[in-house]
Amino acid sequence: MSRLSTVAATAAAVVLLMICVVSAGRDFYKILEIDRQANLKTIKKSYRRLAKQYHPDKNQGDETAAQKFQDIASAYECLSDDDCRKKYDRGGEDAIKDQGHGGHGGGFGDSFFSSFFGGGFGGGGFGGGQEEERGVARGEDVTVPLAVTLEQLFDGDFVEVMRAKAVTKPAPGTRKCNCRNEMRTKQMGPGFFTQTMEKVCDKCPNLKYVAEDRVLEVEVESGMPDGHQIKFWGEGEPHLDGTHGDLIFVLNTVKHPRFQRRGDDLFTNVTISLQDALVGFTTQIQHLDEHTVAVERAAVTPHGFVQRVVGEGMPNFEQPSRRGTLFITFDVKFPSSTHTFDDAAKADLRRVLDQNIAPRAHNDLDFPKKR
Repeated sequence: MSRLSTVAATAAAVVLLMICVVSAGRDFYKILEIDRQANLKTIKKSYRRLAKQYHPDKNQGDETAAQKFQDIASAYECLSDDDCRKKYDRGGEDAIKDQGHGGHGGGFGDSFFSSFFGGGFGGGGFGGGQEEERGVARGEDVTVPLAVTLEQLFDGDFVEVMRAKAVTKPAPGTRKCNCRNEMRTKQMGPGFFTQTMEKVCDKCPNLKYVAEDRVLEVEVESGMPDGHQIKFWGEGEPHLDGTHGDLIFVLNTVKHPRFQRRGDDLFTNVTISLQDALVGFTTQIQHLDEHTVAVERAAVTPHGFVQRVVGEGMPNFEQPSRRGTLFITFDVKFPSSTHTFDDAAKADLRRVLDQNIAPRAHNDLDFPKKR
């Protein structure tokens, strides 16, 4: 067989394999709007975005959106699992149906959705406070600090949190429920009536609280500010006669060894030698995503000099493509106080620096005024 025939046969085999994979079921990569080389973080981000867009509670009565939501959940269920993804890449959806992946009709999508958002859209969902507006009792909200690094806030990340959630389960007997105050009128005598306020309760099946472990995926989005709140609907404290409150994560930025954040700007200090301060230097700073920022000074660099590098700060939370400024403060390291120069070296320094400035005393202090 000629070389040309071999190449043609190989190409035909590749095309045939692609046709088989497509014909073997749904294209999970196309459903999640990602390429086949996407990493897990990209898969999660895409699933989160699309699940919010097509969730049935936001598209009530829209059968197309409901089916799209199920397809999105099926795609995420498989592609987020390494073994399932490898089998799917080799044989399409037919290759994974024996594992219980891919062919689901409904219901399971909400379990994935709640791991990212909590109780979903219904009953408080993205509207917030709907139970209280309808007079439905609601459990307390739970606020939890979540430690995050500057790297996570720069690039975005998913943080897994184990949560022991209290849920209600049936228990023997009955209990008082739906208690309320009602006005009762009682006749005390001919033509004489009195009104009293009495507490009235219904009888309901008894319930008990049971702790269930849940893993929540907290998405730390690129550029989120310190103190930002991320809410999981319906993941807070329960209420026997109503619904759960919300679980609220509050971002707490861990101190970084090189950078300090103020808004969208970053600040860092670079220590240089007296020699470099006088003759110039080049150096590099490793950024939060491990790319390097080149720093060059040709002129004299005074102690405390600040250099601005526009576009090398934090991404803006509302507009991630917009970046803040990196402010670099240079600290000049002088020779040790024990270091001495001989007369010739001193003469050379005076000649090179040529600074005819006599020492003088002056007031350059700015103390706060006493009241």
